[in-house]
Amino acid sequence: MATRVAEVRGTVEAAYDVRIVSPRRRVLASGDVRIDVGPLRPSDVLVVPGFQVGSPVDVDGVLSRLGPELAAIRAHAAGGGAVVSLCIGAFLLAEAGVLDRRTATTSWLYADQLARRYPAVEVRADQLVVTDQGVTTTAAFSAMYDFALTLIRRHSGESIARTTARIALVDDARTSQAPYVDQSVLPAGGSTFADDVKRWLDQHLNAPYDLERLASELHVSSRTLLRRFGEATGGTPLEYLQAARVRRAGRLLETTGRTVARIAGEVGYRDPASFSRLFRRLTGKAPGEYRSQFRRPPADRA
Repeated sequence: MATRVAEVRGTVEAAYDVRIVSPRRRVLASGDVRIDVGPLRPSDVLVVPGFQVGSPVDVDGVLSRLGPELAAIRAHAAGGGAVVSLCIGAFLLAEAGVLDRRTATTSWLYADQLARRYPAVEVRADQLVVTDQGVTTTAAFSAMYDFALTLIRRHSGESIARTTARIALVDDARTSQAPYVDQSVLPAGGSTFADDVKRWLDQHLNAPYDLERLASELHVSSRTLLRRFGEATGGTPLEYLQAARVRRAGRLLETTGRTVARIAGEVGYRDPASFSRLFRRLTGKAPGEYRSQFRRPPADRA
């Protein structure tokens, strides 16, 4: 599509040659849909798709069957080629070793699992697209469009990327997957120390943050609490609390007509302006913009 836009604009630099390649001769996608593929060949960018997982998620079982794909990813990266993963294709990149000591993202639904399985990878679950030293990872399914627009913007310029986005009816201004997180479908919390901290903070969401009180409730010193929580999550209790408050506020913006000031107070903020700044920093949207995008009117009754 971007190539067609460039042709209309009289630009020839924007041509993209897209091929579907595989180390296998026969490839079935989800739903047993057969995909015509060509043999592996040198390329500027290797894009690795996600894969189908069942419930419970059997990442070990899937990866054990993808040896040829892992070898191909490893060889491409070793040759200096750019590598991109879509959604949980990040697990393939991590298993191939190309995400070691790099920052990455994946679907928020699997981000914790990616971080636990590959401790050498710094997982940023709120990001839509992360590029680190020639390796790009993206969030869930629709983030492929965010990556495509990033690629078009980099090689063809802002104007062609924006026009392509408008033709495709794709939002070219998304910056975070945080607004899309739905806690109800995440795996239930366990009984680790970090889980206990999160659970206590969730139960005291609108109370003022008090590190000393929190440490006392968990029967540790504040220094020990910060160290153990940081080792387990890569963040601080305050950062978790802020994110939890924003998630709760987002749900209220979606489902109620309460004012932003009232919602701010319900999640622990006396100053609506400070709350709005935090909300924008974590979601990429002001509260009013978030409500406009995600609130749905009640369905008409028959």
